[in-house]
Amino acid sequence: MAVREAATVGTPGPRREEEAALLFQRVHYRHDSRWLLPVTPCLCLACALELLPEPGVSLLHSVEDGSVTDLCIEVIIQLTTQLKLEQTTRCLLDECHKELCNMPSMRGSLATLTLLGKLVDAIPALADELVMEHGNLMEHLLRGLVYPSEGIQASVCYLYGKLYSSPVAAEMLSGHFREKLFPLFLSILDGAQTKELQINCLGLLRQLLKYDLFVSMIMNKDELGESAKNIEGSSGDTSLPLVLKKLLLSRDETLQVASAHCITAVLVHSPAKHAPAFIHADIPEFLFEHLSSSSEMLVSSSYNCLTLLAEEPLFFSKCHTVYGIEAVVRSLQGSLEMNNTELHKQGLLLFTEILTRQPEEIKLFTNSAMCRDAGRALQEAVSSPVLEVAAEAVKATSAFLRKDHQSAPPVQYRELQSLLEAMLNRCAEFSQTLLNRRPLGHASSRDSEKAILQRGKFLLSTLEGFRSACRLAIEFQSEPSAQENPFTAPSAKKEDTLEAFSEFLLSACDSLCIPMVMRHLEQTTHPALMEVFLSILHSLFVIVPHMKEKFSKKLAASSFIRLTLELKARFCSGLSHSALNQVCSNFLYYMCLNLLSAPEKTGPPSEEELSAVSELLQHGLPQISSRSPESLAFLSDRQYMEGAARQRQYCILLLFYLAYIHEDRFVSEAELFEAVQSFLLSLQDQGERPPLVVFKASIYLLAICQDKDNTLRETMVSAVRKFLEGIPDLQLVYTHHPLLLRFFLLYPELMSRYGYRVLELWFSWEESSCEELDDVTSAGQPALPTSLAVLFQLLRSIPSILLILLDLIYSSPVDTAHKVLISLRTFLRRNEDIQVGGLIRGHFLLILQRLLVEHGASPSEASGNLPLLLSLLSLMQLKNVSEQELDSMAMKLLHQVSKLCGKCSPTDVDILQPSFNFLYWSLHQTTPSSQKRAAAVLLSSTGLMELLEKMLALTLAKADSPRTGLLCSAWLLTASFSAQQHKDSLQVHQTLSVEMDQVLKALSFPKKKTALLSAAILCFLRTALRQSFSSALVALVPSGAQPLPAAEDTVLAPLRTSQVRSLVIGLQNLLVQKDPLLSQACVGCLEALLDYLDARSPDIALHVASQPWNRFLLFTLLDAGENSFLRPEILRLMTLFMRYRSSSVLSHEEVGDVLQGVALADLSTLSNTTLQALHGFFQQLQSMGHLADHSMAQTLQASLEGLPLSTSSGQPPLQDMLCLGGVAVSLSHIRN
Repeated sequence: MAVREAATVGTPGPRREEEAALLFQRVHYRHDSRWLLPVTPCLCLACALELLPEPGVSLLHSVEDGSVTDLCIEVIIQLTTQLKLEQTTRCLLDECHKELCNMPSMRGSLATLTLLGKLVDAIPALADELVMEHGNLMEHLLRGLVYPSEGIQASVCYLYGKLYSSPVAAEMLSGHFREKLFPLFLSILDGAQTKELQINCLGLLRQLLKYDLFVSMIMNKDELGESAKNIEGSSGDTSLPLVLKKLLLSRDETLQVASAHCITAVLVHSPAKHAPAFIHADIPEFLFEHLSSSSEMLVSSSYNCLTLLAEEPLFFSKCHTVYGIEAVVRSLQGSLEMNNTELHKQGLLLFTEILTRQPEEIKLFTNSAMCRDAGRALQEAVSSPVLEVAAEAVKATSAFLRKDHQSAPPVQYRELQSLLEAMLNRCAEFSQTLLNRRPLGHASSRDSEKAILQRGKFLLSTLEGFRSACRLAIEFQSEPSAQENPFTAPSAKKEDTLEAFSEFLLSACDSLCIPMVMRHLEQTTHPALMEVFLSILHSLFVIVPHMKEKFSKKLAASSFIRLTLELKARFCSGLSHSALNQVCSNFLYYMCLNLLSAPEKTGPPSEEELSAVSELLQHGLPQISSRSPESLAFLSDRQYMEGAARQRQYCILLLFYLAYIHEDRFVSEAELFEAVQSFLLSLQDQGERPPLVVFKASIYLLAICQDKDNTLRETMVSAVRKFLEGIPDLQLVYTHHPLLLRFFLLYPELMSRYGYRVLELWFSWEESSCEELDDVTSAGQPALPTSLAVLFQLLRSIPSILLILLDLIYSSPVDTAHKVLISLRTFLRRNEDIQVGGLIRGHFLLILQRLLVEHGASPSEASGNLPLLLSLLSLMQLKNVSEQELDSMAMKLLHQVSKLCGKCSPTDVDILQPSFNFLYWSLHQTTPSSQKRAAAVLLSSTGLMELLEKMLALTLAKADSPRTGLLCSAWLLTASFSAQQHKDSLQVHQTLSVEMDQVLKALSFPKKKTALLSAAILCFLRTALRQSFSSALVALVPSGAQPLPAAEDTVLAPLRTSQVRSLVIGLQNLLVQKDPLLSQACVGCLEALLDYLDARSPDIALHVASQPWNRFLLFTLLDAGENSFLRPEILRLMTLFMRYRSSSVLSHEEVGDVLQGVALADLSTLSNTTLQALHGFFQQLQSMGHLADHSMAQTLQASLEGLPLSTSSGQPPLQDMLCLGGVAVSLSHIRN
């Protein structure tokens, strides 16, 4: 043949090559690139054909001798394919066939076989023709396979590979393969030495492995016939796994990759059928070794093989994964540093398969270090900027978070936390990226939907990973060794603990999972995603049990009851999405139980109630899949209800109740109000009594949903009362809310029966800042809490509630009674226009009478709240308008309170202080005629008088005790009684004995912070001095043995000179304290003393008034500040000194200076008390003729006459009745 002849041509020299190249350059530009031959140097076949007539041009001179045959073959192939001459092609096939048939030996068949292989490769359709029309050619191919030349064998395998690449030809050659080719082929592949033969054999194998039939034949070699096994050249022991294993062990990367591809090609047909053979041949071991290769192609091929092998359980039971997991982790860490996204995905897919399919009884990670490395590799992977890689890593993370993977002590909780944080942050970042890229316009809606779908898939995978972490935390709760790191030093802070990990899960769900899901829900709702999400929330109740109530309240307040019911209504009607329905029901069940077990505004149910509610919810919740309007309609249905339907109604009502109590009002209040009424009437019609929790929910919803202008029908109120009558204690159905209080107090039928108990419960639950409300000294009035605003509105419209509040103050626990008292005080202060004093005093009189009857001997033991009631009574008296006539009710109260005081001892301070305040204010806040009657009633109380005498005797010893306020009241009352008795000559039933020396001693040595007590004693002394110690009520008695009186003592009797001196010194010392109230009392007492002395010995009076010390005292007081001379006590003191012409104390020039200051002062800004003192001072000066400047006198007189004492434009009139330190005080009484 021409081919063989061409092979004998010699090689041209370099010069001829250069000439040929120049010729080709000259003509080649006219030819298409398809005429280029794949040889070196580059050769164009069209150029060669055009230049053949040129002298000195030879086609063969352009190639070297070793490539002549290849060049000829390429020329033939190029001409055949480009000219597309079918006859020529057939002729060529026939010639090749004849050539092979005429060869006695296969020695010279290489070129022919090569030509046939490349021809079929170039024209694939020839494969079918060659098999059909030249069938006996296969016999020659078999001859070539057994010929001892690997070059010929390689050509035969190449041709076989091209023939088997055609499905038709492959089917026709199936019998040939089974009976003749297969045994030879494996032997040749096993024994191949040259790379060319190995590559061509593997190429043929790849083509064969495309067909399930050949795969079965190759992998089930034992099933082949005996004739096939006995073919010459075959090896009966050769199997494909062993052959490929041998190639895997070679050092040639190409062969290793090709071998791995072949293994993959076998396994894709059926891993379950074929994987065991490779596993038994220990193929996984060598594939794992190849993962450390630097070749990305080899690593990728190994990943694919191992992923398919991982579908076979034998892969794990033979512990290949335990052997290879370190290689997988190291490979994964290395691949993540490469810029090969596909390789990242393949490695993560393999890792996921191993983590998912690894049997629990075979521990994958034998030490915590390897587990830590795996977690860090996943953490890096989930943070990948490539979404596909991150998504695959999230799936691997979900599989990684299994108890058997993490149980190698110590559990790396902080590493797991870091992994979860990376996963959640990557999901949040991806979600936010899509939100920021939200497209505009209708043209991008499809892209938007695709982005939402993509985000939903990634979010679902992330949630599944987080759910795995939650499941892991639950499983570790029963493992003592997993609670904390046992290798942590005892003194070190224990952070790597299950408790810390559990709290992290709750925090991460709250801050990341929930916001991501809620944002996704704004665009679409996916049932599978919500199923995973709600199962996570459910599991967190178990993971962090000490936070389950708080977490449930937060979820309820975030509308999760509404969300879950909407999911059930949308997806779970009928039998659809049964898994989602079950998850929703379980979530609602546990959340409702948590909310009911630890309520905020009501008492917890008993164990029996909780058990009944648990059973009720467990059966009823799965049946609820209706929307809110349908649920309301079902609740309103008054037809006869069977048990299951009634349970469903109960569940619906409880869900509405829990939603409303956490401010999630997703149904109309008006519609719910009507529905609950219908529900209760339906129960009444059927004679049923709902569970206590259900009735509690019904009452609460009625109260909350009731419109201000809408009231219950009488039949409904009656039904509610009948239900309430069957309940042993209202507390069982009480929920704290001001509208519930309004509900019970608004209807007389309910208030008469339950008003006291509901108010008691309401105050016991009320948490308003009572102390702040009771602080009357604070600037302005603090805003009322909503709860108290509702109560005060009720009190204004229904004053009879006040009577219930009085009963509460008397008989409730002290803390509750205190709240009631402060609330009533606040109400009375803020509502002075409401006249309820008579109502309160009348009811209080009844309480007091009952108390004295029942506990007459020791009233202090009757009720710990009696002082609170008395305090309220004294406050009511303080609110009275001055000089109001005392009616019979007031006189009865005076009698009962005085009687109560008479039965107390001085130690009963809590009772006596408000009682004394009431008595004192009653005397000083009424008309003169009523004062006389009141004083007569009080003086008739022998017990009260005896008590006062005991109190006065305790003054010196107990001045610094908690009774100081009570002692002040005792002295003030004694002074008031003495003045009134003396004035009206009232009958005295009991005389009070007072030791004068002890009184003076108390004034001379006052204790700290007892200015008010000193003022009260001075008030008593002033009264006694004005009466010249002739009171029928108070008798001065000596203190022990007294010395013989001196001559001057006889004049001053019953006072002694020493006592006068002691009193004057005491008054001077008290004045220096510059306390306004005490100073006024001192001046008043000094006035009375000088009057007393002047009446008995004017010289002594003048001596006392003219002492030099008085001048020092006066100027000390004047040094108190600018215009201090306009203070009323100083004006009165100067008036007193002027009256006794004490020029040594205050000279005429100094009086002129004072008058000059008064002339310059703005008199309109002075108080009435100051103006009165100024009038007295001015009149005293006029009477003594000390006003030399008549024009100034006239000006001052006109100024004073222009300012009536009753009005002062600059300052409001000062309140006369005050409560100072808990003591009732009349400023005018102390002052005058």
